[in-house]
Amino acid sequence: MNRHHAARWATAGHVQPRRHFLQGAAGMAAMLAWPLGANAVVKESHLALPLSSSRVDNKFELTLARTQVNFTGTPASAITLNGTVPGPLLRMHEGRDVVISLTNRLDEVTAAHWHGLKVPNKMDGVPGVTFPGIKPGETFQYQFELRQSGTYWYHSHAILQEPAGFYAPLIIDPLVRDPFGFDREYVVMLSEWVDTPPEKVLANLKKVDGYYNDRRQTLPELFAAMKAAATSREREAIWNERLAWARMRMDPTDATDGGSQWQFLVHGQRVEDNWTALFRPGERIRLRLINASAMNFFDVSIPGLDLTVVQADGQNVRPVKVRELRLGNGETYDVIVQPQERKAYTLFAATSGRIGFARGTLAPELGMQGDIPPLGPRPVRSMSEMAGAHGGAHGAPAAAAAPTAADPHAGHAAPAPAPAVADPRAMHGGMPMPGGMPGMGGMAMGSPMGADPRADEVKDRLAYADLEALTPMRLPTGPTKKIDMRLTGDMNRYIWSINDKKLSQAAFFEARVGERLEIRLINETMMEHPMHMHGAFFVVENGKGERAPLKHTVIVKPGETITVHTSFDEPGPWVFHCHLFYHAAAGMVQAIVVK
Repeated sequence: MNRHHAARWATAGHVQPRRHFLQGAAGMAAMLAWPLGANAVVKESHLALPLSSSRVDNKFELTLARTQVNFTGTPASAITLNGTVPGPLLRMHEGRDVVISLTNRLDEVTAAHWHGLKVPNKMDGVPGVTFPGIKPGETFQYQFELRQSGTYWYHSHAILQEPAGFYAPLIIDPLVRDPFGFDREYVVMLSEWVDTPPEKVLANLKKVDGYYNDRRQTLPELFAAMKAAATSREREAIWNERLAWARMRMDPTDATDGGSQWQFLVHGQRVEDNWTALFRPGERIRLRLINASAMNFFDVSIPGLDLTVVQADGQNVRPVKVRELRLGNGETYDVIVQPQERKAYTLFAATSGRIGFARGTLAPELGMQGDIPPLGPRPVRSMSEMAGAHGGAHGAPAAAAAPTAADPHAGHAAPAPAPAVADPRAMHGGMPMPGGMPGMGGMAMGSPMGADPRADEVKDRLAYADLEALTPMRLPTGPTKKIDMRLTGDMNRYIWSINDKKLSQAAFFEARVGERLEIRLINETMMEHPMHMHGAFFVVENGKGERAPLKHTVIVKPGETITVHTSFDEPGPWVFHCHLFYHAAAGMVQAIVVK
């Protein structure tokens, strides 16, 4: 069957030509993983080549078109960049000007958004907000200076194109070498595919709440729970909770709006394709994890290996070892692993709703496979977790949801003092100028990760409270403007909103260049929302004071309130939205107009 191999990347001012993946069979070699390696060449096999900082450019050409793909055994139409899903990796260098030419061969308007990059407003790529969009047959040149480094990605911000295949990774190498060592690095882009066109998926969700939830609680399960209850009070509580969920037209097992129709991918490769990244025992492997999924969080682990988190959303953090981390839609994490044995290790990315998983392999040679761990039981949300979202007055802080075993971010909303305020002249749009930019200081270049006495501690799951910036954060002095953003929705009609209004109905928030903003994200719904800000980073209150982490996307759990601080250095309307794709498409979008 025809397959479009994902590992295509831009080099030397042009993009490598598309190659088709030929007829597959169970005995084929493992898929080509996507490394950053000198003179890496995509072959008609299933292997990953390491990335190399020598393959960096500042001019790229991309062509957007519809191409037939086959991820499920049935041919389907995808929106491809240079013929591939995901599109080509763009590798750049901090401090340079970049020019990216995007040619639109679709029959509809398009645009590329540079997720997490600080760019001029007219380059942000939101049609109808920052510019008119790229019409069919036109070529648009994105031009901007690279003022940061790290792991990012780019995707469509037009109509319903992103889940149809318009997404790809983007790496910016730093001016000064990152303060942690590694021997090889690989991009690990997690995504999903469903053959149903995105407009039909959205229509189905609006037509029937939980349309794709094929793991609903059943009447026999209810009767079995009632029968197992020890007392009449317990039976009454079970019955009342089921009625409460019914009144909300929501099922406690519907964590992601998705179901068994979804295929989960590593670089466009399925579980059976066995995406493989090679290593030599003892090497330190940097994995650049990106969640490009439309509707699914991923819980990532590599059984037998600890993950040392060194970057969050492209920003260097004090290294922290974990066994598992959760990637919300739009989030990126860089981790270091160091396999010592000559064996295969499974990179296991289970969806948070446990409706499926993506799988890759780290191995010393091609063709090896590790054991695939069990997916685990589906999470079932309790009404007590929802109490904060449904019991408080509008604008009041919602009670934090009780941590659950399936929630790696449990406790990430711990109250914290506001980040320290210092000289505003050190600012460069909510971030210190080069020399004080997060990730550029705070730890001597090349210093060992074990230098911190906490470095040997291994946590079961990463929480936002574990993230600590290497460089102290400096926000502008002066008055702080406070903004409450309530995350609201109506599951029965599949309408999602901010402060009870869709973007078309909302009065935009206003701010000024250099103004300090304090934003409370108050989740009044029954689902997690990964909230993404264009044009600026959040400083997340997490108990670390002036070393609170910078993030461009934060997960807000049901019933939870998270406080973030930010500042803009570019004028214009900047979009803020949930990165669950169909939540944004159904209205959970706002904008801050910066004057």
